Amino acid sequence: MSTAAALLRAPAAALEFANVLLTRDAAPLGQTPRDVVWTHRSATLYRYRSEQRSHAVPLLLVFALINRPEVFDLRPGCSLVEHLLGEGFDVFLLDWGVPGEEDADQGLEHYVCDVLPSAMRETLRATGEEELTLVGWCMGGTLCAIHAALDQRSPARNLVLLTTPISTEGSLYRTWIGEAGLDVDGIAARSALVPGEGIDTANKLMKPVTNLWTTYRRLWDDVHAGSFDRDAYSSMARWVADNPPFPARAFAEWAGWMYRDDALVRGELRLRAGRVDLRRIEQSLLVVTARADHIAPPAGTVPLLGLVGSEDVTHFDRPGGHIGLVAGSRARQELWPDLCDWLAERSVH
Repeated sequence: MSTAAALLRAPAAALEFANVLLTRDAAPLGQTPRDVVWTHRSATLYRYRSEQRSHAVPLLLVFALINRPEVFDLRPGCSLVEHLLGEGFDVFLLDWGVPGEEDADQGLEHYVCDVLPSAMRETLRATGEEELTLVGWCMGGTLCAIHAALDQRSPARNLVLLTTPISTEGSLYRTWIGEAGLDVDGIAARSALVPGEGIDTANKLMKPVTNLWTTYRRLWDDVHAGSFDRDAYSSMARWVADNPPFPARAFAEWAGWMYRDDALVRGELRLRAGRVDLRRIEQSLLVVTARADHIAPPAGTVPLLGLVGSEDVTHFDRPGGHIGLVAGSRARQELWPDLCDWLAERSVH
């Protein structure tokens, strides 16, 4: 584009740029049809509709407490849920919900020992099967791993962990919380709920130039050049901006146990008198890491491979970031086919 053309294009591009930012929250998310299977307090279990289920073992998708799980079903054409259904899987989703002040005293054991097992039970009841596959992403993967390391009677046959933090190795959170001594207990004591916006801001400050400048500069360049994909940007931007609050007790436990104490890898984590022993994980295990992941860097996930009791362990290490690896524009080519192949081999009677 010539200099003159660029100057003439600028006013229209500025209006479009502003419109994109102001209408972000109107972007539709989670459009794949689904039905409510079970609810408890704020949690909901969904089953996605399908007429082509061909794999016996159902999948239960689990995301983090501090983001909405629609990232599994971001938009048509860029939806892991949609892809899994097309491959014949029976797909369920656990939505932790949005906590209120009445949930302030809910610790991690509530999610690991109560909600997750109940969702698994209801998944099996709905399908008539005896086993399932847990697919955990980010903190959701950690909660699934803790469950498997705590309960050897778990009906989970397979365990898939997508960009999942396990240890503090390579994590900036360790510097902030452990080495710098951030008072997570004091933060939790000041409020029943830790605002999701605050956690999101902290995450953005891990890569401040990229998150606070480069993203918007690229958006402007694309809008100005006329190459902007509104659906792709708006759906991801809306999802990123939707951050439920963190119950105070669960926040203090997560930040303290994971990033201050490194308790999971050290075998020092206990929930309801039970010790979380990673050697008890005996499921077929798939661990997926992203080389550019700054939230759960591979160095903080890979140690799990040598700590579990599983005899069937697979590791995919791929290009990409914490979210883009699974929900980005290249995921359909670079990860989803291999993920489905791995699942299909382990989803038959």
